[in-house]
Amino acid sequence: METCTTAQIVQPGGPVELRQMPLPDIEPGSILLKTLYSEVCGTDCHLLHGKLEGVPYPLIPGHVSVGEIAIARGVVRDVDGIPFEVGDKVAFLDVHETCGTCWYCAVAKATTRCPARRVYGITYGADDGLLGGWSKFIYLKPGVRLLRLPENVSPLTYIAGGCGMPTAFHAIERAGIQLGDTVAIQGSGPVGLNSVIFAQLAGAARVIVTGSPSLRLELASRYGADEVIDFAHTCAEERVSRVRQLTGGRGADVTIEACGNPDAITEGMEMTRDAGRYVVVGQYTDNGPAQVNPHLHINRKHLDVRGCWGCDFSHIYRGLSLMSRWGHHFDWQAMITKTYGLADAAQALEDVAQLKVIKAVINPSLDGG
Repeated sequence: METCTTAQIVQPGGPVELRQMPLPDIEPGSILLKTLYSEVCGTDCHLLHGKLEGVPYPLIPGHVSVGEIAIARGVVRDVDGIPFEVGDKVAFLDVHETCGTCWYCAVAKATTRCPARRVYGITYGADDGLLGGWSKFIYLKPGVRLLRLPENVSPLTYIAGGCGMPTAFHAIERAGIQLGDTVAIQGSGPVGLNSVIFAQLAGAARVIVTGSPSLRLELASRYGADEVIDFAHTCAEERVSRVRQLTGGRGADVTIEACGNPDAITEGMEMTRDAGRYVVVGQYTDNGPAQVNPHLHINRKHLDVRGCWGCDFSHIYRGLSLMSRWGHHFDWQAMITKTYGLADAAQALEDVAQLKVIKAVINPSLDGG
């Protein structure tokens, strides 16, 4: 039986091991994808440390990946009805099996809250098959939504945007940015950096970023941030004061929390103007509570607070369209600090957790074979 090399998180706390798995029987309507690149996301660090509920270990991580179609069984079409072919470079929506019939899908139009949803590299375990990107091949089950990469968007450019690209797109959509708005972004990781790009494309006249370390802030400036504030050399009061100084004493029209630190919540509310909008997108795992005064921070400020969870196909589709249109202006590949083979996946996780890299990418071909 032909097998495939994978890197797996064996259990919460590790280790990360290389394991061989059999290639699957290809069902009608499914695709076997040769992995070109897979992302090492902050979520993967949470998975390593067992911070997410309902995760079936052992696990093949890598929920955002890009690859080349190796086998297609039957006709699988894109949203325009055009069949995919062997050799096509494609990305796919990692969320799968949303039912389309529950209250959240059918009434609220919020598929990210569908109780039936499964996610490649997160809620599918290794016992379910090759359903994560840290693998030589990925099995795309029937019904997985694929996108063909535009000719001017390389696989490396797409994976540079990675999970942060559709997540940030969703956050900007939730923010309702208006032409001329001032947008403050808390966090300079991949979600924050993609938010810098999309905030400008949505019409922001000024973008302010708080974050750390300097490597990330320098890239935020390259992407067009008008002001960067180093978290490591300022306190919360100083950051709030600086945002207000830049906005006539009022605060930002929109603030996007993209850092994952609960302590940022009160700070973000305080740096947002009265009757402004505050979007929380970075609290993907439970890092503890935030102390909020409902009167001071929400009611009296007439503040609109919006949560943002996950993404759907439209966010990847539209985000990819913007990458195609604006890739000449915004160098998405600059987010990639280092590329690793499957054998170095544990080191990649450590580097991401220690903020030694902006983005780490897995390239299975580096392992040979």
